[in-house]
Amino acid sequence: MRFFVARPRMNAAPGFRTVALIIASAMFMEQLDGTILATALPAMAESFDVSPLHMSVALTSYMLSLAVFIPASGAIADRYGSRNVFRAAIALFTLGSVLCGVSGNLPLLVLSRLLQGIGGAMMVPVGRLVLLRSVPKSELVAAMSWLLVPALIGPVVGPPLGGFIVTWASWRWIFYINVPIGIAGMWLASRYVPDIRLPEKVRFDKLGFVLSGASLSCLVFGLEMASHGATSLYGSTGLVVTGIVTGALYVWHARRVENPILDLSLMRFTTFRLSVVAGSLTRITAGGMPFLLPLMMQLGFGLSAAHSGVVTFVSAVGAMLMKATASPVLRKWGFRNTMVWNGVLSMICVALCAAFRPDWPLWTIYAVLLLSGFFQSLQFSAYNTVAYADVPSERFSAATSFYSTFQQLMLSLGICVAAASLHASVAWHGHESSQLADFSAAFLVITLISLIAAPVCALFPRNAGAEMSGHRSR
Repeated sequence: MRFFVARPRMNAAPGFRTVALIIASAMFMEQLDGTILATALPAMAESFDVSPLHMSVALTSYMLSLAVFIPASGAIADRYGSRNVFRAAIALFTLGSVLCGVSGNLPLLVLSRLLQGIGGAMMVPVGRLVLLRSVPKSELVAAMSWLLVPALIGPVVGPPLGGFIVTWASWRWIFYINVPIGIAGMWLASRYVPDIRLPEKVRFDKLGFVLSGASLSCLVFGLEMASHGATSLYGSTGLVVTGIVTGALYVWHARRVENPILDLSLMRFTTFRLSVVAGSLTRITAGGMPFLLPLMMQLGFGLSAAHSGVVTFVSAVGAMLMKATASPVLRKWGFRNTMVWNGVLSMICVALCAAFRPDWPLWTIYAVLLLSGFFQSLQFSAYNTVAYADVPSERFSAATSFYSTFQQLMLSLGICVAAASLHASVAWHGHESSQLADFSAAFLVITLISLIAAPVCALFPRNAGAEMSGHRSR
């Protein structure tokens, strides 16, 4: 299948590094927003007069919106053009940020976060789709590294910036700072991002969109409600059961239409299927850790938001340091070996977070978080690249939507699992509020779940993604 590519008006077509950096700017805004918000949750809970545990809905509502609308991102980009959709997504995300800043209570904040999520659902998947279609597979590891470097700046500066804003200004400014970034992103997208679309229009799967959206939203909100006891057991169970039933209906529907909104036939590709499964398990930790760590530092250690931000940003520094080593590591060891052993090392580092105590030397906490960020970042770089090793280029759009949907769904589940573990430990020990032992239990739970990914990674073929990594096994 051939694609229609309309280049922006300029003297020379931009290289993949330029396009990758522009797309990464949108990811930077999204990552900055999420990491700042995690640091500010206790202050926002005080402002809204709710429990800090209930503030997890501010994170999961955004990820819910991502999970519902990401499936449609590929089809919408193919129909209306990647540049138009990417630019509109940045505008919608920026508008949602402004509405979050003016929210006067938690329900309004949740609605604004849902609107933000619609924009985020189009920004990152469509940007990744542009890169996949414009870069040869032999350069994809390098392109993904360029894509992720600026995006990792968000988690680096997010926690300390969020801490300083909450400590010396108002938490509302964590949303207002997205406005100038969004305006710059729209201008750069108009100038440099190619407008890739299918020459023929594909029928949009409306019923599939409704069924998948209903299933994912019921599952995420049902698990969110159950994670902190916000509603009765029957209410949360009813939502989860509804999500499972509508999900089964979607599977039945997807097998009977030509272009389903989530193409389940992609799971026939071994590298794609294993990357989805192993990546989903690992992302439970990736979703839960940014929620647990700032709360642990502030509620368990008694640190200020600013001090907490300075401590927790170290893992993002480790993630940035990894980017220079991703290509040589994958070239030497290959995707399978790297993902198996690196996955175990990253989970050991996360498990060590359960042992953090105020009497630990600060440098040891920094060292653990630095290594944790390094190994986790390498793991996700490998997952995000090898997933497309065997997928034909004409199916990149469907593959990107499918992969991104499960990525966000499992990040949401990670927050729910972390919040539920914390809530259960508080109830089990009879504590009035979260104590250090409760955070330790939650860290161990999310670590044990993600450790299951290691044997899944061992199922990858020995030469998986060799064209991308340049690794040649004996």
